[in-house]
Amino acid sequence: MQIEDWIVLGVTLLSIVLYGTWKTRGSKNVQDYLRGGNQAQWWTIGLSVMATQASAITFLSTPGQAFHDGMGFVQFYFGVPIAMVVICLVFIPLYHRLKVYTAYEFLESRFDLKTRSLTAILFLIQRGLAAGITIFAPSIILSAVLGWNLTLLNIIIGVLVIIYTVSGGTKAVSVTQKHQMAVIFTGMFIAFFLIISYLPDGITFQKALDIAGASGKMQVLDFSFNLENRYTVWSGLIGGSFLALSYFGTDQSQVQRYLSGRSVKEMRLGMLFNGLLKVPMQFFILLVGIMVFVFYQFEASPLNFNPLATEAVENSKYVDEFQELKSDQTKLFEDKQTYITNYLASGKQEDADKIALANNEDRQLRDEAKALIAKVAEENDEKIETNDKDYVFIHFILNNLPKGLIGLLLAVILSAAMSSTASELNALASTTAMDLYKRNKVGISEEKMLAVSKWFTLGWGILAILIACIAHLADNLIQLVNIIGSIFYGNVLGIFLLAFFFKFVKANAVFVAALITQVIVIIGWWFDWMPFLWLNFFGCVVVMVIAMSIQSVTRNNEPVKS
Repeated sequence: MQIEDWIVLGVTLLSIVLYGTWKTRGSKNVQDYLRGGNQAQWWTIGLSVMATQASAITFLSTPGQAFHDGMGFVQFYFGVPIAMVVICLVFIPLYHRLKVYTAYEFLESRFDLKTRSLTAILFLIQRGLAAGITIFAPSIILSAVLGWNLTLLNIIIGVLVIIYTVSGGTKAVSVTQKHQMAVIFTGMFIAFFLIISYLPDGITFQKALDIAGASGKMQVLDFSFNLENRYTVWSGLIGGSFLALSYFGTDQSQVQRYLSGRSVKEMRLGMLFNGLLKVPMQFFILLVGIMVFVFYQFEASPLNFNPLATEAVENSKYVDEFQELKSDQTKLFEDKQTYITNYLASGKQEDADKIALANNEDRQLRDEAKALIAKVAEENDEKIETNDKDYVFIHFILNNLPKGLIGLLLAVILSAAMSSTASELNALASTTAMDLYKRNKVGISEEKMLAVSKWFTLGWGILAILIACIAHLADNLIQLVNIIGSIFYGNVLGIFLLAFFFKFVKANAVFVAALITQVIVIIGWWFDWMPFLWLNFFGCVVVMVIAMSIQSVTRNNEPVKS
């Protein structure tokens, strides 16, 4: 990185932190601190909701996902618009009428305190883990490619977020997220157009899509019912709808964003704005990854994009095998130039097939390289990340963008990390303060609750940093966060659906069913019964069936709360 990049990066991040701290200083009560004084307009709500979900993981992992597997990942988000409509019709009016601070307050009025506390605790577990991963994701990758100290990066990101989140609460999160989204969109659009400009003369955007399509990267829709396929139209519409309903309707990190709205109308418009824009946004980010793939059809790429993994295998006894794979990749790259030239000139399917075959061979070489890296890790008893999807985009940024823009794209990644983490800390603090602390205390003053909320925010921020410092990479970071959510979200959503629509089901049946379901879902995930996205649907159905079965058997005469 050059001095220009450091200036752009530092000024961007510090401006966001200082502005958020100054703009929202001096919250006078819990209403201001946890619900932003209910002053947020619809565009603020919409951008805040998007920024909460679009973490650094989105901008690091998603382009790499497209580079390796194509556009099919966008199907994961097909359920979001459906969920937004349901939330606008059912969740928002209810939350607004009850004037709740958290989603889980409603469950006490419908069931009892123990059910409210259980769902709050389930949220705290999964979102607390996710907050640590949100910090860890950019830190581990930036430390690998830039040589920065991993622990120091975790601390820096966490401390920057803590400063303005503790100071201004919900309003600080919403205010800063508008600026963070502006930085994010600006950086991604610049990166997209730069990639296209870097393509060889004569390679238009349409021809770039043709090249990607020849290798199967442009297949967006998969209508198969094969559960072995992780991303299909059906998993997106069904599993994705249940995940989105759970996330946007029962996860306090999202609920808190629209609870700060001025009115039901503003909340609904904000959520519909998010529903309409979410799929196109993810499509665009994936398209950036596709353009990176096309760029590396004309420029030599590493056999593995993770520099630490490459260094480890090159310093091992497998170096000769690794070098042989690199030589094979170089020869394949040269052959591929001929195939691409012929295809662009003729448009014949046989030339397209040759490109696809060459890219399949390239993938096989990469898989063999991963196997060598895994051997090195196993023999040396080290943790080395073999899967390099999360490193593809950052490698392109650091090796191809001009001075200044590298700093801007790094600011995009860190801004995304900060925006998601801020929402998570804000929600974790709200849930802890209102659902666990205040509910079990009597006669707490407004000043005491405000101070307690700030202390909880600080505490969760410190815990998130600690989790980030001890975290380990999974197959793909964006999948790791979604897996954590899928383990818990379906169960919680089922509890809320029982509360909304099945008035005969009472508190004890729901509480026991929720405990049993959570154990079943964790077992199902551990033994890989189904792709993780289906766990949302599975957990939701299981808790509802068990709860209604228990209620039918026990015929509890306890009156239903309204």
